[in-house]
Amino acid sequence: MFDLHTHHDRCGHARGNMRDYVHAAIDAGLHTLGFSDHTPFFAEPEDHHRPWVAMAKSEFPRYVTEAEELRKEYADRIRILVGVESDFFPEHAALYGDTLRRYDFDYVIGSVHVMDGVDLFRPERWQGATDDDLKRAKEKYCDLVAQSARSGLFDVLGHVDAVKAACPAMSSIATPATERMVRAFAETDVVVEVNTSGSTKECGGWYPDPDILEMAAHYGVRMTFGSDAHDPERVGEEHEEVRRTLRELGHRHWYVFERRRRIELPL
Repeated sequence: MFDLHTHHDRCGHARGNMRDYVHAAIDAGLHTLGFSDHTPFFAEPEDHHRPWVAMAKSEFPRYVTEAEELRKEYADRIRILVGVESDFFPEHAALYGDTLRRYDFDYVIGSVHVMDGVDLFRPERWQGATDDDLKRAKEKYCDLVAQSARSGLFDVLGHVDAVKAACPAMSSIATPATERMVRAFAETDVVVEVNTSGSTKECGGWYPDPDILEMAAHYGVRMTFGSDAHDPERVGEEHEEVRRTLRELGHRHWYVFERRRRIELPL
């Protein structure tokens, strides 16, 4: 068992420190735990922009150092991977790429959390939206995620239909943009996670939706697993259910990473 997507108290909206997550992973029987806390907002002038969402820029080196120290300390009990979850802002892609390359990460998860300057996870964002508004938003979101795949910045793409998080109606909106997004995953050979944190949001379930998972299987998209735990008790949550589902869809492998190299594991 492994889990590549976890968060900790540095990000301002998770409970528990990194050591807590190591202990939770060991107790859950994981053989591999990935640290992947949110990057700071590197393009903002403040050191700690939106402290309830991400760590300060000045804290980022300390995050990496602590992760590396825990990797060594627990090496005889669990394999720890040092990664990060990065926002994708097309206008700041070069800055984020240059900054992240300064660190010897095992992997980088790329995620779209913000669109048109507003957090996707805020329910009030969707208040009063018409069906046409929602369709345009979904299409723009899918195009952004496809751009993130083509950017080459990321090893894994996180919660690739998170536009539904606070607006479950998004799941039922049909648009060719969804298939264009999935085809971008296949064409760029990026790995996509099955993220089980949808159960903590209004949408429920996993990211991505079953229809997107089926489409990804059709196009041969490579997959991995992440709980996106913001609480130690959620580490590894539904790992075996995800494994079974991927096998039922025809997958026979999924992936972890080491120093930005993809490692294939049997399902």
